[in-house]
Amino acid sequence: MAVLNLSFAACGFLGIYHLGAVGAFLRHGGRLVGSLRACAGASAGALVAALMVTAPDKLEHCKDFTFRFAESVRRQRFGAVTPGYDFMLTLREGIEEILPADAHSLASDRLHVSITHSKSGRNHVVSRFTCREELIQALLASSFVPVYAGLRPVEFKGEKWIDGGFTDSLPILPVGRTVTVSPFAGLQDVCPVHRGRYNHQLRLANMNVMFSMENIKRLNREGFSDAVRFMKREAWMS
Repeated sequence: MAVLNLSFAACGFLGIYHLGAVGAFLRHGGRLVGSLRACAGASAGALVAALMVTAPDKLEHCKDFTFRFAESVRRQRFGAVTPGYDFMLTLREGIEEILPADAHSLASDRLHVSITHSKSGRNHVVSRFTCREELIQALLASSFVPVYAGLRPVEFKGEKWIDGGFTDSLPILPVGRTVTVSPFAGLQDVCPVHRGRYNHQLRLANMNVMFSMENIKRLNREGFSDAVRFMKREAWMS
């Protein structure tokens, strides 16, 4: 099989869809995983890509954290922007729980994180990490939506950065085939089937949507089944 990469789209709490897809890849995609060179992503997609590269054994832990995180935001009077609620601190605590001590070594040259420079608006994809803290900062930067997540951009390597989904919400890697995963119906490899009447296409840089817990859990199941459908189509099931 040719060299393969996975790229996970920016999508806020809809990233639970990505975790469903990862579950399918790990359970049924032995051929795909065996040929996997790297993973990429923006925002929530970068977090899932990091999980895939550094801690696939923590998938259930990550799902539990996502459910708890979404519920904690939902309980706030004004959601993530409620005064006194620290969205980024909660996210950091979740990342620290999941990433192993050597995550930066596992991630270097295998994890590609999309971030956006806060002043110039240019995109940068990071793939080298000198320590675990540097990896965490890159993931936090990729997930920082101004106002929603806070007022001060994340500092990474001496500069300020915000959500990578604003400038490259679905990174495509230059070597090999990049298999794309998105919770939005469209032309991605793994995505929901569009069942509407119209064939219009819309490119979204980034979106954060709050759903009920029931819908979040349903999205996880759909991510799993959509990934299985894709692997069957490619004859990659094992």
